[in-house]
Amino acid sequence: MAIWEKLRTELDRAGKAAQGALDEGRLRLDAHRARKRADKAAQVLGYAVYRARTANADVTGDVYSGYAADIASHETEALRLETLLSELEGRGKM
Repeated sequence: MAIWEKLRTELDRAGKAAQGALDEGRLRLDAHRARKRADKAAQVLGYAVYRARTANADVTGDVYSGYAADIASHETEALRLETLLSELEGRGKM
């Protein structure tokens, strides 16, 4: 029965490696999506500034604050996910 135990051990190891790859892929995708959301919020803010300047006006503080908060929250989330990804990669290299 030693061969079955060895097979089970190897299958468990392969399963853990596959799960690690899935976790890494999910983190990469989530970080990418957070960066895209931050970029979209920055784009919307840029358009708001452009439209205001075209109309010889300024962007109101509320509008600017709202978009800036969106950008900051998405950037923070992306950084958090990228940190988790770095930690995951660091554990895999040991």
